[in-house]
Amino acid sequence: MAKFFIPTQDFPLAGKTIVVPVVSTANVSQLAADLLIATLSLERIGIFDSTFLVPALGAREDGPGVSTPLELYGKPGLDVVIVQQRSPALKSQKHEFVAALLDFVNTSGVTAALFLSGVDLSNRTDSQMMTPTYHLLPSGSPPSVLSSSPLARLLELPIPAYTSPVSQFPTLKNPETPPQASAGEPQVPFIPGGSLTRRIFQALSSTSSSGAKSASKVATAGILQFVLEGDNRADAALLASAVVAVLGVQVQGFKEPKSWKRGLFGAPPDSSLYD
Repeated sequence: MAKFFIPTQDFPLAGKTIVVPVVSTANVSQLAADLLIATLSLERIGIFDSTFLVPALGAREDGPGVSTPLELYGKPGLDVVIVQQRSPALKSQKHEFVAALLDFVNTSGVTAALFLSGVDLSNRTDSQMMTPTYHLLPSGSPPSVLSSSPLARLLELPIPAYTSPVSQFPTLKNPETPPQASAGEPQVPFIPGGSLTRRIFQALSSTSSSGAKSASKVATAGILQFVLEGDNRADAALLASAVVAVLGVQVQGFKEPKSWKRGLFGAPPDSSLYD
């Protein structure tokens, strides 16, 4: 079996916080990762085995060569590394991809992992109108693990805990007690448009509640943002702002990648349309 992570330069990950965008609604988490990578002038420090993902290949943002579906970025002197995922997991490889990703997180030496995801705005409830941004924690994770980690600020900021805006089992008489509860699966809120986010947190919750030694090494949390498909640059900046606030990274505004200026959301309309 191929090695999941292949370093492209000598870069120790011990003690770092890893930010992982999950391909989800409006690609807002990937766009936020783009902003963070460009603003912090991060370099590619490794690539991941993309066997699990839809094949994708493109030009590099920072020079010659090609970009691959899953890469890791960082730079010396910064305690944060950022994953960029450019294509979704294959339908038949979702379980294997999540297992490989979480195994990397638990064995790489990082101290904390922060997952980013979009949530379908059309499902938002009245009570969720006050803010688009929420946090999610694995169930069963000891509070002390988070409070003593670089993610401790997450609980101090005005980012409320996420609750599902819709029931995953609307036909049940008691949708608050879905069938998987009897099967011993952890209770993770339904995330409309969140793709693999819920699967990832179910796996994290299972590991935490089992008392596995590997679970206590890495503090994990998620930041979820309600969005609609469209020009999501402003949404990405809002999510990136939440990330730097949680991690205590100082930035003076966000720098958009060059690739965004070459037609990410299409060219502006011809002004003659308005003549």
